[in-house]
Amino acid sequence: MRFGVNYTPSQGWFHSWLDFDVDAVARDLEQIASLGVDHVRVFPVWPLVQPNRTLIRQRGLDDVATVVDLAAAAGLDASVDAVQGHLSSFDFVPSWLESWHRRNLFTDPDVVASTADYVRALARTVGGRDSLLGVTIGNELNQFAGPPHPAPHRIDAREASAWLETMTTAARTGLQEAGGASSGRVASVTHAMYDAAWYDDRQPFEPAHAADHGDLTVTHSWVFNGAAQLAGPLGPGSARHAEYLVQLAAAWNRDASRPNWLQEVGSPTNVVPAADGPDFVEATLRHAADAPGVWGVTWWCSHDVSRTLSDFPDLEHDLGLFTADGVLKPTGRRFAEVAAELRGRQAPVPAPDALVLDDVGPDGSAEPGHRASCAPGGAFSSAWLRLAESTGRGPQVVLASRLGDQRLLEARGVRTLHRTTERGSVPLAVAHPATLR
Repeated sequence: MRFGVNYTPSQGWFHSWLDFDVDAVARDLEQIASLGVDHVRVFPVWPLVQPNRTLIRQRGLDDVATVVDLAAAAGLDASVDAVQGHLSSFDFVPSWLESWHRRNLFTDPDVVASTADYVRALARTVGGRDSLLGVTIGNELNQFAGPPHPAPHRIDAREASAWLETMTTAARTGLQEAGGASSGRVASVTHAMYDAAWYDDRQPFEPAHAADHGDLTVTHSWVFNGAAQLAGPLGPGSARHAEYLVQLAAAWNRDASRPNWLQEVGSPTNVVPAADGPDFVEATLRHAADAPGVWGVTWWCSHDVSRTLSDFPDLEHDLGLFTADGVLKPTGRRFAEVAAELRGRQAPVPAPDALVLDDVGPDGSAEPGHRASCAPGGAFSSAWLRLAESTGRGPQVVLASRLGDQRLLEARGVRTLHRTTERGSVPLAVAHPATLR
C-alpha cells in the first residue's frame, strides 16, 4: 500500500509557479520525504501554462518536469495533475474561457481540442521517467459542471463521458510519445472528482465515470461535507468516511481487481479541532487500509497555507502536515507513524458482508434519489455505518443492478448481502444470504 502527500508549496502556495524557486521546492520535498512517504501529487496551474488557447508555455512545462525530477532526487515518485482547475476554493480558469470569451469548458470543440493539446503536451513532457506514477486529468473539475458552482459549464452525463474519453486519450498519447520508463513501469492515467459525483443526483459526472475512465478509481474524502457535523470529529461517520467512500466508489468497478486510490483526504479544522487531528488521522488511515483494493492514500496536504495570503477559508491554513515554516505538526507525526506500520501489512481479505444499493428500480430505470441516500445522513450511508459498527468491518457495497453477476460477487468475496428495510429514513440492515457457492 502506497502513502504520499499532495504537495502544497510552503512559499507562495501555488502562486510560486510564477517565481519558480528550485531550492525552495527541493527543501519542501526533503521535508516531505522525512515522513517516510513514497510519493507526491504535483499541481501545475493551468492558466499559467496555457495562458492562450493556442499557446502552451514550454518553460511552464519544463518547471513541472523539474519538480518531478526534484521529487525523484528526494526518493519520491510523483503523480502530476493537468487541468487546475480548482484549488482550495479558488478557480483557475484561463481568460480565454471567461467573460467576453465564455465558452463551455466541456463541450465547445475548440476548447476541448486545445485543452487536450495541453494535457498531451504535459504528459509528453513529464513522461518516460521511472519516478512518474502517472497523470491525473485535473482536480475535481466536476465542480464546474453544475450546482453549487456560481457559474457552471452545464453538461449531461453523456457529454461528461465524451470529455473524459478525450482527455484520458490525450494523456495516454502524450505518455506514449515520451516513451516508456527504463524500469518498464507504465504510468497511469486517472481523473479526480469531488464527492458530489456520489452524493448529488444533480451532478452530471456520475459514479460510473470514476470506474469506466482511467486506470484507477479515484476518491476524495472530506468530512466537512456533513459527515463530521453529524458524527462529531471522531465518531464513526467521520472516522470511517474515507473507508465508506472507497467502498461506495468500488461498487461501480466492473473488474474486482481494479485499484482504488484515496487521492485526497485531510483533517479540516473547521470540523475536526486541532487537538483531535492526530486521532482523526490515525482512525482514517486504519479504516481506509481495511478496505480491499486500496492502492494508496495521498494526504492533503504537505504544508499549511501561509497566513500572509488572504481570502482563503480559514481551514486551508491548517491542513498541512508541516507548518508553512516547515515545522512538523502532530498530525504529520501521527501520519508518518501509522503509515510506517500499515505500509508493509498484508492486503486485507475483503469483508464478506455487502450492503445492496438500490441504484435501479423494479423496471430497471435509475432509482430517483439513490445518490442522495448515499450522502452523510442519508438512508444508505446510515445503514452502512450501522452494519460496519455491528460487524466490526466496513461492508462492501453491491449495486442492485449487478446482483445477477455471480462471477463479480465471487471475485469480490461477497458471502452475505444486506438490504435496508426502509427508504428515505435511517434504516436497519437485514441480512439476506447471497446465492454463492
